[in-house]
Amino acid sequence: MTELETFKQEVAQWLEENCPASMRRPIVSEEMVWGSSRLQFLNEDQKLWFERMRDRGWFAPSWPREYGGGGLSPREARILDTEMARLGCRQPQYNLGVWMLGPVLVEVGTHEQKLEHLVPMMRGEQRWCQGFSEPNAGSDLASLKTSARRVTDEQGEAYIVNGGKIWTSDGDKGDWMYALVRTSSEGKKQDGISFLLIDMKSPGVTVKPIELISGKSSFCQVFFDDVRVPVRQLVGKEGEGWSLAKKLLQHERAAMSKFTEGGAPSHDALKTALPYMVDEQGQISDGALREKLAGLLMDAQSFALTHRRVTEKALARQDVAAPSSIMKLVQTEQEVAKYELLEQALGLRGLGWEAGDDFTADEIDVGRAWLRSKSYTIAGGSSEVQLNIIAKRVLELP
Repeated sequence: MTELETFKQEVAQWLEENCPASMRRPIVSEEMVWGSSRLQFLNEDQKLWFERMRDRGWFAPSWPREYGGGGLSPREARILDTEMARLGCRQPQYNLGVWMLGPVLVEVGTHEQKLEHLVPMMRGEQRWCQGFSEPNAGSDLASLKTSARRVTDEQGEAYIVNGGKIWTSDGDKGDWMYALVRTSSEGKKQDGISFLLIDMKSPGVTVKPIELISGKSSFCQVFFDDVRVPVRQLVGKEGEGWSLAKKLLQHERAAMSKFTEGGAPSHDALKTALPYMVDEQGQISDGALREKLAGLLMDAQSFALTHRRVTEKALARQDVAAPSSIMKLVQTEQEVAKYELLEQALGLRGLGWEAGDDFTADEIDVGRAWLRSKSYTIAGGSSEVQLNIIAKRVLELP
């Protein structure tokens, strides 16, 4: 038996013994445990699962132990993910800092930044939000105008930040923000962008929630009015923000997948819609509907196989920047196509909004997911931008 096979057996046994049964059931958004300075648990099983995974360093199993990680090799970390998925284990904490910022800090952060931020992430004590998009700089992110002016005074060296960000997910709940700011207006727009870590409790930070069509308010607008950020919170060097942002966004697909692993959301959207597709004999008699459904299922399987291949390339330390853009485009467009078909199948049953309207909770979830799916093709770079990136950097078109 190889070392990896032995490790797999040990991991499977540990998960069986330490993951409570209630933490292996499908999860709904209200039950997600978000790492935060205001950490909360709904029950003892949540707390127990969180603490056991924290103590193993398995919030980020491949990070160095020095910074609270598990010290596992990439292949060992992949085995852990696979075994958790096989057993249906929930994510012990949800944290964009761990999944997106953390890998960048591990690679390029200073030792002091790693101690200040990675270690609290591994204790579940920091909640992070992302400050990239602005009202006039969304898909054209290089046009951002939020400024960071470097000063030296009696308090030391710092950046004075002015401007604002929009579509900031859970900005009203975040302890910290990783943000792109403009430190120079000279030369190419991309060359004047820097990457700052901003304490959301700093004087001058104002957060206003944005109500969404789905009825939820996860997005916010954030305003900065002479916000002082110590120079030690600059990641990399001035002007490297654009390249660091590209590194970070390579981890976005993995971060998004964390929201679907372990059974989240709790309902199977296809299972909900399927009874509306079949006839009395249990067959889908509508040929066009049957063909569309078969195509969606085949596309989903193809995507899963491609994702596995890209993961193996990443483990082999090969460049996966190009396929990451392709995967983001394909996966989000697949989500839209899936929910368009399910809404067609549900008909009026897919337009329910509240349980009191005589609609089932699953039917309402499908309807809201249909609306929410539209945002997936915008967040993290719109489909149009992804197509431009693929054309330029993958296909090398003029």
